[in-house]
Amino acid sequence: MKSTRKGSFPMTVQVSFSGDYRSLVTPETSQKINAISEAMNARTSAGAEFLGWKNWPSEIDSQLVERIQKTAEKIQQQADVLVVIGIGGSYLGAKAVLEALRQPFQVTEKVEIIFAGHLVSGAYLKNLLTYLDTKEVAVNVISKSGKTTEPAIAFRFIQDYMEKRYGQEAAERIYVTTDAEKGALLDVAKEKDYARFVVPDDIGGRYSVLTSVGLLPIAAAGHSIDHLLAGAKRAEGELATVDLEENPAIQYALVRDHLYSTGYPVEISAIFEERLKFVQEWWKQLVGESEGKQGKGIFPASVQYSTDLHSLGQYVQDGKRMLFETFLKVASVEDDITMQLAENDSDELNYLAGKTLHTVNDAVQQATAEAHLSGGVPLVTLEIPDLSEDTIGYLLYFYMISCAYSAYLLEINPFDQPGVEEYKVNMFRLLNKPGF
Repeated sequence: MKSTRKGSFPMTVQVSFSGDYRSLVTPETSQKINAISEAMNARTSAGAEFLGWKNWPSEIDSQLVERIQKTAEKIQQQADVLVVIGIGGSYLGAKAVLEALRQPFQVTEKVEIIFAGHLVSGAYLKNLLTYLDTKEVAVNVISKSGKTTEPAIAFRFIQDYMEKRYGQEAAERIYVTTDAEKGALLDVAKEKDYARFVVPDDIGGRYSVLTSVGLLPIAAAGHSIDHLLAGAKRAEGELATVDLEENPAIQYALVRDHLYSTGYPVEISAIFEERLKFVQEWWKQLVGESEGKQGKGIFPASVQYSTDLHSLGQYVQDGKRMLFETFLKVASVEDDITMQLAENDSDELNYLAGKTLHTVNDAVQQATAEAHLSGGVPLVTLEIPDLSEDTIGYLLYFYMISCAYSAYLLEINPFDQPGVEEYKVNMFRLLNKPGF
């Protein structure tokens, strides 16, 4: 099956598995998809109070976008480094976009973006503070409540560093993204008179990349958030149809649901361009927290080919038949290099002379697909045209809407994460937090 969206901005989905996609398009599945779509549009589906992301690209306030851009320009003027403090959706979305847009070994960002608060490591934080001594610094702390342990620890150290180094000027260099009405971080921001941006009440962390949560760091780095939002807005419009033959997000959801129900509970995202590595990491949080509940859900994993063909590739080819692969392919790349002819063909590579490495990479993809299909691994292929802001914006929205459909097909609320709290209770008890 191949689905190509019409217009100048293609998003193609190619699906190969042991069966026929058309066999999934039944009156029953059509009825399910229509019911899911109608419930989401009417805001009556499970977790509907967190569906604000669904129409966000088309409804975002232009004044908010302008304020984000002006703030990004201020950060660029005052700082060499922006430290973004957050965990989960408060950092993964921005990190995914920044890595996808960054050419290898090219430092083109107007401000270096460094993340903190996404792990608990004294060595990481201590060395970060030492590194900052040689830079001009700004900080963007992102937390709905201000009490999430990992970012709260990082902010305590970094806030202290900023105040000791910059004195009263620190307040001009710290930017807060938090709840509009309440929370410990909001109280601090008011007390210190920090510039504030809002985490929308109706958008959960893993769906928040296109809000101030992700847009401010992305804009500070110098990337076009206008183009990022334009790509997402195009996706919002094109993927609103419930036509099972035309909508690739629904097709992806249906195939995933079919494979899950026929004994494939593990999905491996496979990339062939390293720049997409953190898109995979963001996708793993999106899928893992949205679907992994009530003893249900596809387990999301990731590999980077061809690197992992020389490690995990053996298991994928010949291991237990419980997984399917989703290739995330890029049709064209900005930079490439052509294989040269060597006088002494000792490495026996002259057969590649005149071929670009993108062509070789395409052959790796096709060879891997053929091998894994022959080994009994179902394969889904998502192909995007390039690695531009427009395309990445489209891809992020594609994943979010498809994930929502996938969770609803499993009769799961895509927008809560009750299991995340379990480790926190144990951690508080082990650290003797009052009340635990």
